[in-house]
Amino acid sequence: MAGYVFIGNSAKPTEKELNNREIVKFGNVSRPCLEIALDMGYDVYCGINRNNAEELEADIPVKLYDSHTYRSIMAFKDNYVAYKNLRCLIKDKEIEVIHCNTPVGGMIGRLCGKIFSVKKVIYTAHGFHFFKGAPLFNRTVLKWAEMFMAHWTDAILTMNEEDFQSAKKFKLRKGGKVYYVPGVGINTEDFFSVQINKQAKRDELGLSMEDIVCISMGDLIPRKNYETSIKAIALCNNPKVHYLICGRGPELDNLKNLAKKLGVENQIHFLGFRTDIKELSKTADIFLFTTLQEGMPRSMMEAMAGGLACIASKIRGNVDLLEEGIGGYLVPAKDENAVADRLKRLVENPNLREEMRKANLERIKKFDISVVKKRMEEIYKEVLN
Repeated sequence: MAGYVFIGNSAKPTEKELNNREIVKFGNVSRPCLEIALDMGYDVYCGINRNNAEELEADIPVKLYDSHTYRSIMAFKDNYVAYKNLRCLIKDKEIEVIHCNTPVGGMIGRLCGKIFSVKKVIYTAHGFHFFKGAPLFNRTVLKWAEMFMAHWTDAILTMNEEDFQSAKKFKLRKGGKVYYVPGVGINTEDFFSVQINKQAKRDELGLSMEDIVCISMGDLIPRKNYETSIKAIALCNNPKVHYLICGRGPELDNLKNLAKKLGVENQIHFLGFRTDIKELSKTADIFLFTTLQEGMPRSMMEAMAGGLACIASKIRGNVDLLEEGIGGYLVPAKDENAVADRLKRLVENPNLREEMRKANLERIKKFDISVVKKRMEEIYKEVLN
């Protein structure tokens, strides 16, 4: 039976995470592809970042291996181990298809595909690093690397219009093709079906029903640019406007200090890692998202599925999801005055928020996991025919 392997990458795991023996549960990034490959009759392998991965069980009938793929291109030792592990798998298991994802997984997968003459190599770009406004290094060296590795690739899958247009300029393997897929998908029904006691949830958060609640979700890192949103809250000069920030990361102290400096420390609520995002989305009124870089942002898909009007930075990914003036507003990422202006409009107009809520609930259906899986089936049948 021909072999198929799916590779991604992740942050470098802790010792505890490396030795985790729990059953492996796949999410939207990998599950549709793995299920389609199984249905097509492949012997399916999936790379994960755990020790003795081959001994672990998964929630679908695939075999596991330690891909050792972390997020740093410069981690040469780790990347060499990743190369060796995939090389052994290709040689031992008659791998005919590699589906690799993200920069490190994409580099290792395509390098091995080239060296060991793997029949088909598929690469999903979750957001090229040479986006508009990126540093010069990204727009030169990293772009050249992607262009070079495209020669070893049968199919490049992109998740937004900017990346799709960029990839179409690459030269792929003979017969290769670039495709657009609407993100990794979101199970909209999981959000649509959530029922909450809004009063009780706000009481839990120390908020009243008269408050206007904004929310963001994501790691507290510079790229997410929470500073602009916090400054916009301060510019609104309205103590009834509150901002929930869900996530952890190294910027926590800096953001707390900024909120205190601007006199809004009682309006900015750092909630840490949360498992009740669906419920929080139903509790909030507005989604704030002044991020600097995205591919196809899952957090905004979740916000739209939660029925929130959105104020988002006008960047790749966001512009593919949000319809300007219909489901919310697109603004320059670092323009706190523009964010504050749009925020005031929504704060003062509950009818507008309701119109945008309905628009986003309809719009997000185009990005449902069922749509993504159907598109992936079409691509797999065309590429792996």
